[in-house]
Amino acid sequence: MKKSVLLGTLAVAGLAAGVASASTLEEVQARGALNCGVTTGLVGFAAPDANGEWDGFDVGVCRAVAAAVLGDPSAVNFVPTTGQTRFTALASGEIDMLARNTTWTFSRDVDLRFEFTGVNYYDGQGFMVPRELGVSSAMELDGATVCIQTGTTTELNLADFFASNNMSYEPVPIETNAEAQQQYLAGACDVYTTDASGLAATRATFEDPTAHVILPEIISKEPLGPLVRHGDNEWGDIVRWTLNALIAAEELGITSANVAELAAGTNNPEINRMLGSEGDLGGMMGLSSDWAVNAISAGGNYGELFERNIGENTPIGLARGLNAQWTDGGLLYSPPFR
Repeated sequence: MKKSVLLGTLAVAGLAAGVASASTLEEVQARGALNCGVTTGLVGFAAPDANGEWDGFDVGVCRAVAAAVLGDPSAVNFVPTTGQTRFTALASGEIDMLARNTTWTFSRDVDLRFEFTGVNYYDGQGFMVPRELGVSSAMELDGATVCIQTGTTTELNLADFFASNNMSYEPVPIETNAEAQQQYLAGACDVYTTDASGLAATRATFEDPTAHVILPEIISKEPLGPLVRHGDNEWGDIVRWTLNALIAAEELGITSANVAELAAGTNNPEINRMLGSEGDLGGMMGLSSDWAVNAISAGGNYGELFERNIGENTPIGLARGLNAQWTDGGLLYSPPFR
């Protein structure tokens, strides 16, 4: 078993090393579209609507990068990926970046040879159960059947949690969130476990969300963010600083409504540098001076994306929590634009 896992890891690493020899920026510009890997469907984060148009919090990051690079937030080919297929899709060059509720870990960064370009959602793993089970704590789950997505950190965390608490469980392996939802609602498992944000998004789609309880325990740290291949630093910088621009824009009061006006010049030097009226930050990445203006115009700043897609006034109903700006006691923080 260990040998097959090692060979799989080496294969993905080899693919990543081979693809990185070409400039992803040049390929995207020549293609005229960004190939962005997303989940197969998680409402609020990435899911197609009735017309096949993708929308969501992670989709917003894809569109911001497309806008920064191509000046067009609609120039994106969305490629659905599962927990099992996402890394091969990125390593092989099928996608240019992955924006798919993926946790930044040591082995994915170092051994699989990917480069995480920041965190767009600080999360942690939780548990959801039917209210009728009468369970109020994860410590009451000894002997439970658990729906779990394969090929994820969730799978490993689950094993660690039950082992460290001397409890047993029966895994019900699933490939996608849609399959998990189907199996869980059909009673094939007592519990569904994934990132707490994913549980909230899934529960929001149920006919009666109040019939299901997300337990209070959070058993892991899950910093979720976009990633690219190792070896193409220019492209990594573009994705990283596009995300930073969305985060910094919220802190600086730049919104989709006022960004065009502020781009003409302000009395704040950092706003001027970021929006291109001073200096040439865009040119340093091979982009136009209005790259950040385009990125912010695509769907708004970080706060706008959050509130519209997953915030407290949406069916998903997530509070900002750790994902608040550092000035509000959260973890969101962009390095300086200078």
